[in-house]
Amino acid sequence: MHVNGKVALVTGAAQGIGRAIAEALLHKGAKVALVDCNLEVGMKCKAALDEQFEPQKTLFIQCDVADQEQLRGLIAAAQQPVYCASKHGIVGFTRSVAMAADLMKCGVRMNAICPGYVNTAILKTIEKEENMGQYIHYTDHIKDMMKCYGILDPSVIANSLITLIEDDTLNGAIMKITATTGIRFQECSEIPHVEKAQ
Repeated sequence: MHVNGKVALVTGAAQGIGRAIAEALLHKGAKVALVDCNLEVGMKCKAALDEQFEPQKTLFIQCDVADQEQLRGLIAAAQQPVYCASKHGIVGFTRSVAMAADLMKCGVRMNAICPGYVNTAILKTIEKEENMGQYIHYTDHIKDMMKCYGILDPSVIANSLITLIEDDTLNGAIMKITATTGIRFQECSEIPHVEKAQ
């Protein structure tokens, strides 16, 4: 089996053998969930790997795998397929519409902003079961993710939108923003440019 494009879950991944395995998988093109019980060491590991690989290639999850309840929570956390699929769908839709607009020479550009956690009212609802429904069990995990990626001010998103609007060369661009990594563009193959008829 080739690991390129696959998702691996590595326990004890923050140091030693676990970290070496995580790095080897990342070099082969896998995405890696870094699982470790030590939050501080795990966050440092994640930050170091972000310097070497794309930040979206890794996810740190604090978990003591010897604790049965934490282990159940860990397994429940890699299982949000509808949410994950919808995000991938937005990226594909954005790039498809961008290509179609370019082919039709209609002068329309399509780009997407994918922000991390933003300081909006919705963040205050994550502990309310009536808002979270079946995802209420992920509250602690979401809080850990907020610690990892930080919380953005809405003005950062607004200013990023202005950048996308003003830069006429951007079409089909996927802008990712987190408080810890700043602004990054997802690496994608370029959309073929269609020359306008003279």
